Amino acid sequence: MEYDFDVIVVGAGVAGTVAATQLARKGHEVLLIERGVEPGSKNLSGGVFYCRVMEQVFPDFITEAPVERVITRHTLSFLNKDNSVNIDYWDPRLGEPANAVSVLRAHLDPWLAQQAEEAGVSIIPGIKVDRLLREGTHFTGIEAGGEQMRAKVTIVAEGINSFLAQEAGVRHKFEPKHLGLGVKSVIRIGEEAVKERFNLTGNEGAAYAIVGDATMGVPGGGFLYTNKDTVSIGVVLMLEELTKSGLASSDVHDHLISHPYLAPFLKDGELLEYGCHLVAEGGEVMQENIVHDGMVLIGDAAGFTLNTGLTVRGMDLAAGSAMSAARAVDEALGKGDYSRIQLNRYVEDYQSTYVGKDMHTYRHAPEFLANNSILFTEVGPLLADVFHRVYDHDLTPRKHLAAVAKDAFAASGIKIRELVRAGVGAIRAL
Repeated sequence: MEYDFDVIVVGAGVAGTVAATQLARKGHEVLLIERGVEPGSKNLSGGVFYCRVMEQVFPDFITEAPVERVITRHTLSFLNKDNSVNIDYWDPRLGEPANAVSVLRAHLDPWLAQQAEEAGVSIIPGIKVDRLLREGTHFTGIEAGGEQMRAKVTIVAEGINSFLAQEAGVRHKFEPKHLGLGVKSVIRIGEEAVKERFNLTGNEGAAYAIVGDATMGVPGGGFLYTNKDTVSIGVVLMLEELTKSGLASSDVHDHLISHPYLAPFLKDGELLEYGCHLVAEGGEVMQENIVHDGMVLIGDAAGFTLNTGLTVRGMDLAAGSAMSAARAVDEALGKGDYSRIQLNRYVEDYQSTYVGKDMHTYRHAPEFLANNSILFTEVGPLLADVFHRVYDHDLTPRKHLAAVAKDAFAASGIKIRELVRAGVGAIRAL
């Protein structure tokens, strides 16, 4: 068979551009196809990127890439109807070297595409791939707009829905229990307001993980990230439980941003973006059937997202999976063997890195978060009640903290077995 390219990559997000760049640097002829009018145009902007992996691909990533802020503050908020309890961790060591940055994908993705082009990648934006080409069991390229393009290896990095893999019959549609629905707004409040309201200096940034009243009882959580002059705020809701609740995701999102604890952060802000996006929530079980003769799936298309409740990671895992795929595809091209057996080196590679090891370490996290509803309903009010009893000096005699906690627990209605189960589950899963 005559091939038009060594590799065709579908999807110019983090995973696709990293894989394409690495393979082009190895001297391979690579085509990168993006459905959006330009890379980043169809992505829901905003997120925390645990970025050290990118320095392995782009050594000057922190200083050259269009990142927003270096995250040095992480806050876990238990949000209740009229109050909040926060665990606030600030540490300048997180910025020296930078551990995580906030990014807007509409800015980051074009920069990544530019790096890929400079490495020798041919990029075609604004093209929707209709299907994957196949000869027997072997994938041989893509068809778009009636035109066929052949490649020795095709890398699918088209996102969580992975329509191409579904159409080809190699991946089933993900079950609702393995998916979450993210609803996000990007709101401009101005650079000085970002610094003042979040107690930041220089290019420092803050990231908030929010549970409790944030999701109106639906398993999931809220988030808030600071950018240069905007904030990204929203919710991620477990899709199956959201459907059962009968709530509209937009109403849950609006409930969050109007909460009396969060509303002052957004005061007089200008809404720039609003959108919804499916996210992977199944963890390790989603990395099945991602290698085929002549084709591999990477990034979101392979379910590489990890939610521990404290952190939500996707971009760093996407980049790591792309690097593993690039190494495996480079080896396959060198041997002239594009079979599933040879390309399975991709799986062996990522499983030996932080990508596979972290996915395995936190493999029980999705089940834990889905099966401990008190985390989203009753734990926050219990904590607030304990602190209220500590700080509310109402002229009654004070009690030791243990007695205060015992009284608050008795009043909460939480069954001790539920609390113990949640505690043990957290230890095992997180």
